[in-house]
Amino acid sequence: MSSSPPSITPTASTRAVIDPAQWFSTLAEATAAAASASDPEAMVRALIAPTLAIAGDRDAWTRPGSLKAGEKQFYVGGCFVVTPDEAWHMLVGNVGFPPEQRRLMIPIDGGHPAHVRDTRAPLLLANTDEHGDFKQYLKTSRMGSSIYAPMLCGGRFIGQLIMASQARNTFSQQDLDMLRVLATQAASLWIAMNGPEWLGRNYPPADAFKVTQEGVDAR
Repeated sequence: MSSSPPSITPTASTRAVIDPAQWFSTLAEATAAAASASDPEAMVRALIAPTLAIAGDRDAWTRPGSLKAGEKQFYVGGCFVVTPDEAWHMLVGNVGFPPEQRRLMIPIDGGHPAHVRDTRAPLLLANTDEHGDFKQYLKTSRMGSSIYAPMLCGGRFIGQLIMASQARNTFSQQDLDMLRVLATQAASLWIAMNGPEWLGRNYPPADAFKVTQEGVDAR
């Protein structure tokens, strides 16, 4: 006999919890769109765009300390794939990044993307201020909250899906669990859609935006 999971009612001390029905509906629509995408990059964007639109605590930015002076809440997401020469993590299928960073290139040993590759484990940085080794790779701002989920297939590390927001404590374990599901789907579709061949044709990119291991400084 099955029973329904207990409902969670947000309080002043807890983050808002997304209705599971909304998650499942959005996830179903995103994966269906991804499976019929025209190429691997469109596939990634089909997974990221609708889920990023509902991910995280949408009220996080209203809480004291979540934003610093001059900051405004916004979200970015996408996929960092390992390039064929294993020298870079290259941004693919991004949502919300500056146009000139469409092909953001992070050194393979740079920052937390490198940590995810080394450990092959998902990662939650609820508040990046609490992680002194966090590197800023987004041109416009240092993000305050971020999640990472590895894309693995047959023991091979393909890359990782990421989501980030300006406001601190936007993302939680719930969001990371969702991203892990997306990453598993993305890895399978990447192989099914001949992602390695697509990557070979598009690397090195003419519009590469290369950063150093230490990142960029938007101040």
